Amino acid sequence: MEHETPTGLVIDELWRYPVKSMGGERLAEVAVDALGMEGDRRWGLVDAETGRVLTGRRAPALLLARAQHLGPGAVAITLPDGTATTSDDDLSDWLGRRVALVPSDSASPQFEVPNPDEEDWRVYDAADAVWHDSPRARLSLVSRTTVGDWDPRRFRSNVLLAGAGEDDLVGATLGLGTATLEITKPISRCVMVTRPLPGLDADRSVLKAILREHAGTLAVGALVTAPGTLTQGAPLRLLAAPDV
Repeated sequence: MEHETPTGLVIDELWRYPVKSMGGERLAEVAVDALGMEGDRRWGLVDAETGRVLTGRRAPALLLARAQHLGPGAVAITLPDGTATTSDDDLSDWLGRRVALVPSDSASPQFEVPNPDEEDWRVYDAADAVWHDSPRARLSLVSRTTVGDWDPRRFRSNVLLAGAGEDDLVGATLGLGTATLEITKPISRCVMVTRPLPGLDADRSVLKAILREHAGTLAVGALVTAPGTLTQGAPLRLLAAPDV
């Protein structure tokens, strides 16, 4: 395309998270469309008592399990003890509450978010069709420079970039692989980034540092305006600069 400008950012890693708030899988290549990555956030565990989709905010244990996309309508889950299951009974026994594994659909799910004191919860309607937190961010991107010494798994971004400067691209149109993206917003962070992960202890200092040093945001969200394929090593190209 004419008038492309290199940004200096390159895809270092690609990550897909098939089940809401569970660990995901690293990919070398993946297709993206208007709903985001193929197979990303296409499943969730619904609490039978509330009818709401559980997240790592409400059920931190979810972050210790791992999910793999097996193709349209199929997912694999590995629990922390190594058990492979998609049984509602097994998942309910593991979490200590009655849950059902359900695919995302056209309905907007309800999630729960802790208030700042983390003593009570408020409910909000999230993105429809695929269960991202916001309909304005179907992909998330963050650079290694921004992440610094933190383990990038804490932030569950789809695209980990080598380089720096993604925050300056909000409002820009970008080429990535064969897809076109619109960078829509900085991504606000919550208590979930402090939760333990496999091989990582809980760390409340992470969120405190993000609030202090990054104004409460870390990574940027994007919409896919032209579908295509993302490939590890592909450069991020500026097609249209942000409006100023």
